[in-house]
Amino acid sequence: MSMFNRASNGSGGGERRLRWVAGVALLGALAGCERPPMDVLQGGYRGTAMEQVINPRLDAVKAAQNVVPPSSPPAPADGQPLASSVYQNIQVLKDLNVAQFTRVMVAITQWVAPPDQACNYCHGANMADDGKYTKVVARRMLQMVRHINSDWKNHVAATGVTCYTCHRGNAVPKNVWFTNPGESSESGLIASNAGQNKPEPAVGYASLPYDPFTRYLLNAESIRVNSTEALPSGNHTSIKSAEATYGLMMHMSTSLGVNCTYCHNSRAFAVWDQSTPKRVTAWYGIRMARDLNNAYMVPLTATFPAHRLGVLGDVAKVNCLTCHQGVFKPLYGVSMAKDYPELQGPMASAAAATPETPAQGQGTSMPAATPPTAALTTGH
Repeated sequence: MSMFNRASNGSGGGERRLRWVAGVALLGALAGCERPPMDVLQGGYRGTAMEQVINPRLDAVKAAQNVVPPSSPPAPADGQPLASSVYQNIQVLKDLNVAQFTRVMVAITQWVAPPDQACNYCHGANMADDGKYTKVVARRMLQMVRHINSDWKNHVAATGVTCYTCHRGNAVPKNVWFTNPGESSESGLIASNAGQNKPEPAVGYASLPYDPFTRYLLNAESIRVNSTEALPSGNHTSIKSAEATYGLMMHMSTSLGVNCTYCHNSRAFAVWDQSTPKRVTAWYGIRMARDLNNAYMVPLTATFPAHRLGVLGDVAKVNCLTCHQGVFKPLYGVSMAKDYPELQGPMASAAAATPETPAQGQGTSMPAATPPTAALTTGH
């Protein structure tokens, strides 16, 4: 006889059955919650609830996913000929000697290439030939890594990046994005969902717009919640744009494993001089992702075969999750780049954008100058 039947028989069976059903429902509800103990870290002004709630069990899982592989011994800088004088068709790493060049190639093989293919993932029998698309892409990605380390220190600082930052041993990074076309519209009173109300992990399964990336990390729409000017002439911030901004913020929160107060003051979200310094870093990160997508990824669209493109024929692009992968700093801030000066090289793309600085009341471009000050009270 089942527990359900036993609970239903005899005096008080109905009451016991209800308690049993209620208990099962409670266990089901609790299964979706995080159980204590939890850690709480105060990260801002007292009394403003600027706290980070940390689950030690989830942190242990993330730590295992962010183990840094050992670096190979440094290559000798002297007494070696330039790799470009020994090997053919070297276009990016011309400043490296043979030992340095070989060291980088071995590292890339470990960081990116599938184990069963190794060098053959990019190269054929003739190593100088550009016949494989993977080699053409890898060359451009080397330029991108050097560009990030040289020109986006406002975001990556001295920590820098390597191929491993995104790839983590995978030929294709696990966390990339394509433009999301949404579900096909149907006839009726509501022919389109306006890019919302579809449970997507990118926005925490909320009803928020499920593709904030095309707006903000490919295009340069203003990232705003409330307007800085009154109606009727100056206010161009709608509820829909605010919801799209929240969608991007949900993505950033998940990507870094933090909540809103990691960057913002909970009593004045829009005010720059009451936000944490990390908000400035995030501001540059948004623009860095946009730069990389437009200057490096999109131009490679025709290089990739059809099976590597999205349903709309667009190329894979980067967002915050591509590098951060759930932690506030990629690989918890351990710098692999310092062990690979070959990736800090002088070559930067001429197509790369000049880093901007936040502007009063704007979320758009300004010439490079200084980080936000107390005068910069609004905008993302």
